[in-house]
Parts: sequence; structure tokens; C-alpha cells
Amino acid sequence: MNTEEQETSLRIAPIADHALYIDFGEVIDAAVNQRVTALAKRVADARIEGVTGLIPTYRALTVAYDCTRIRQSRLIAHLERLLAEPDEQAAPVRTWEVPVAYGGDHGIDLLWLSEHHQLDPQEVIRLHSAVSYRVYMIGFMPGFAYLGGLDQQLHTSRRESPRLKTPAGSISIGGMQTAVASVEAPSGWHLIGQTPARSFVPSRQEPFLFGAGDEICFTPISAEEFDELWAQPDYLPQWTWRT
Repeated sequence: MNTEEQETSLRIAPIADHALYIDFGEVIDAAVNQRVTALAKRVADARIEGVTGLIPTYRALTVAYDCTRIRQSRLIAHLERLLAEPDEQAAPVRTWEVPVAYGGDHGIDLLWLSEHHQLDPQEVIRLHSAVSYRVYMIGFMPGFAYLGGLDQQLHTSRRESPRLKTPAGSISIGGMQTAVASVEAPSGWHLIGQTPARSFVPSRQEPFLFGAGDEICFTPISAEEFDELWAQPDYLPQWTWRT
């Protein structure tokens, strides 16, 4: 999508008198998501009086505001000015090294998925852990991370019958995406592993571990290593800034 097409597809729509929805178009890809997260950062850095929250998604940003503190027309003017600014070039990206115990009790669908794609289970693990994923958005459940960049060989339609309960920390595949589950919840995705990293802890200073625009790399670990790390409630995976 070129710049002219991007600007033509972009629109700002009101959500009653408490939020504005900035839609960057119908395409879901890394470039569009980069524009969303870049705008979210500029809005946050601008510290606009009356803005109460920012919700970045695949291709849109919702800006919540207090209508008693700022008029909608004034907020739209602020956003249009920020939209006109160029995105930062080569902004640092927080990259997480997330350990995963694949297969067995931690990934009960790994064998089925490998048979479905006519791949050896170890090849599925290799393909899944060889990619640096972009966190497109946090949603569905608190801290649930939707990741883009899954190898096309692993694209798999969701289950016909969703499970009513899946474990916290599940690493799963649904369609062309993979995900890191935050809490125990229903899911129609295929479970291939589990991480001991707790991505949502309400009592933590930063309750959400991951954020939109972050990158995640998965590192295979054994079931024994999982148990050791899971026994540490304060365990956090390592991360670095990548430019």
C-alpha cells in the first residue's frame, strides 16, 4: 500500500462522546500495524489534556477521552496534527526472549498439527521458534498477545469445537497467527506449547508484560525447565532493545 492509498483509507470516527476511532484501512499487515503503534506513541508523548486511554489494534487506534475536559473537535484537531507528522525511523523495538515447553501436556495439539501438515513435530517446533514475531495487539483477555509473522507452513484453521478451558501461558496457533495466552480461558486455537512467563499479573507494577509493537522470539525448553521457572512467581523473561 503506497502513501496515497494509506491516506485515502485513513478515517477518524467518533464513538459517542467518549472516544475516537482512527482506522488505517482494511489490510492487516506489519506496515499498517506499525503506523498504529507509531501514532499511539505520538499521542501518548503529546500528553493531550483529557485523553484517558489508548487502545491499539491490528489496524486502528481508539483514543478514549473525557468530554468534560476536552471537546471532540479540539481532540480531532490534535490527532490530525499528529497524523501529519512522519513516523519515527528505526525506532527501538523491545524484543522478548520467551521460553516455551512444546508438546506433551504443555502442547496437546502439537502432534495433531504436525500430522495435519505432514511435518515432524521437531520441524514444527523449529519453524515456530525460528521467527521473530510482532505483537499486533493485546486483547480478548487481559494481556493476551496476538502475534504476526507465523511461517505459512504452520497456518492452521481454528478448531471446530473450542475448548472451554485452556491453561495460562498457552502458546497456540489459529489461522495465520500465533498467540501467548495470559490467563486460563476458553480457546478454539491449537495448543502447541506453554510458557512459564506470566504475561498478566494485576499486582505487578506493569500488569501487562507485552505491548503492541513489541517483538517476541520463542526458545524451546524442557518440561523440567518449565516446572523450575513456573515455580518462580516473579520470573520474567529477558528482553532487549533492537534498533
